[in-house]
Amino acid sequence: MANSLQHLDDAALVSSYIDGNERALETLILRHKLKIYNFIYSKVFDRDTSEDIFQETFIKVIKTLKRGVYNEEGKFLPWVMRIAHNLVIDFFRKNNRIPTFDHSEDFDIFQLISDGQPNAEKNMIDDQVVEDLQKLIVELPDDQKDVLTMRLYKDMSFKEIAETTGVSINTALGRMRYAIINLRKLIDEHQIILSA
Repeated sequence: MANSLQHLDDAALVSSYIDGNERALETLILRHKLKIYNFIYSKVFDRDTSEDIFQETFIKVIKTLKRGVYNEEGKFLPWVMRIAHNLVIDFFRKNNRIPTFDHSEDFDIFQLISDGQPNAEKNMIDDQVVEDLQKLIVELPDDQKDVLTMRLYKDMSFKEIAETTGVSINTALGRMRYAIINLRKLIDEHQIILSA
């Protein structure tokens, strides 16, 4: 039975699970575990936290499927990735940390603090780092600065940024990538240390 499930696509497995076949969900989790877990880990850089967020992601998936409100037919993985992404953002907000960007594999400038306990000294360091970064962002070309500001401070998706600036999503992503590259150069030039 489990073996025959391997040949089904995601949409068929979702239907099978909704119809009561628990093994279908197990197959889906095994199929996508590595990609989802690696995505979470690339944002939080902590195995225990990644495991927790991964578990939480699938608890949400199960609840949604059991309630019968899943309607992303054929797009199971992007839907699960969105849930994981939102849970990562929630994790950062709960821990007073600024989330890293989507679509930027190794960019971790904003992952500044390792523990979630706020204290006066750390808050001062945070404020200083944010202030330093704001000064550097001003030095970026306008198109890159706009994308970075919309993504970081307004929490806009790349689709929203593309629509607002009148460019394609790929162009918005490209500008973001160049903004990150230039920001890294500026950080090196100014010798700013981004963690305590």
